[in-house]
Amino acid sequence: MAKDERNKIAVVGGGAAGLFAAVIAARQGAQVTILEKNQRVGKKILATGNGRCNLTNMDMHISHFHGLYPKFSYSALHQFDNIKAIDFFEHLGISHKVEDEGKVFPFSNQASSVLDVLRYEAERLGIETRVESEVKEIRKIAKGFELTVKDGTKIFAHRVILATGGKAAPNLGSDGSGYVLAEKLGHRLVEPFPALVQLKLAEPFLKQIKGIKFEGEAEIIVHEKSLVKAQGELLFTEYGISGPPIFQLSRTAAEQLKKKQKVWVKVKIVHHLAKEELGSYLDKRWQDSPEKNISFSFVGFLNKQLVPVLLKQAGLNDINKPVKQLTIQEKERIITILQDWRFEVTGTNTWTAAQVTAGGIDVRDINPHTMESTLVPGLFFAGEIMDIDGDCGGYNLQWAWSSGYAAGKECGR
Repeated sequence: MAKDERNKIAVVGGGAAGLFAAVIAARQGAQVTILEKNQRVGKKILATGNGRCNLTNMDMHISHFHGLYPKFSYSALHQFDNIKAIDFFEHLGISHKVEDEGKVFPFSNQASSVLDVLRYEAERLGIETRVESEVKEIRKIAKGFELTVKDGTKIFAHRVILATGGKAAPNLGSDGSGYVLAEKLGHRLVEPFPALVQLKLAEPFLKQIKGIKFEGEAEIIVHEKSLVKAQGELLFTEYGISGPPIFQLSRTAAEQLKKKQKVWVKVKIVHHLAKEELGSYLDKRWQDSPEKNISFSFVGFLNKQLVPVLLKQAGLNDINKPVKQLTIQEKERIITILQDWRFEVTGTNTWTAAQVTAGGIDVRDINPHTMESTLVPGLFFAGEIMDIDGDCGGYNLQWAWSSGYAAGKECGR
């Protein structure tokens, strides 16, 4: 396809959203240049889904997306939904499979294969890719935009797509530099904070239980009200708690901490039994071996390293006395802490550990159908740079594809 010299598009950022937007625009004949600050494009794609690339999810309900105005995402997600995303990548050669909770992965289990086919398509379409080209300024001029690269090079474009990502994983190039570019052009910023990240806790005994994994349930509590909960593998760390359920809850926790609220995470160590069932089960264990000390009575049921800490937190001073000496009150406290162990959340882990950014460029100044700025005609946005973020499970990549599609389609007209 002949390139249209009258429609030169500069895509700032060569991550998932930027690459996708570039491909969509180039397919319509636009002359596209990607400007990427790293030594190669798509570095963050390689890290998604633990190196497997969670492409999308079969459950694409709007409730999985967040921001001050989450409904902003609806139009783009409708234009290019999960089925269209799967079909797009199938045509590029990516066979897919659906796993637990509707997560969609490449059949190859390799994130590199997704990046490979996107780069191949970009090359096939004649997209120019300039790496180590950090854009330091974007200036609106009469017929378009003038972009200044770090080395002083000036680049002209009729239209610009900002797809620089947020602040999560700065080691992969996301350092918030796109916010500065957008703010200089008049856009407002919703203060970013880490999401899909581990939580920090205040307890002094964390070093004793670090590394302990278990299947359980976690819940965020504020003013004794449950805000959100999730089940799965939990992991105690030296600084707090991690695992997929914690990643799901972390945005809510961080949001409440920003509001100066006192935030608690309620951990249910034994989540597969109701409280009465758990009480009956423990009574039977203790009746079967009344001479065992309390701590040893949990061997084979709970992680041995966890038991002494848990019992002390339940208020048992002598954890070595025989179980036959347990009082009714002590039994009740043990049952309670196994299903309602609360920790005060003091913060989240750093940007380096976060998978995604919450907050970003205020979407009230962006057209939800085209991703074009309502303040600066010809300026478009795609991906994580905007104040839209998704749950763990393929939602953030789907937002990259959907917003990239909307921006690229309009730019390529």
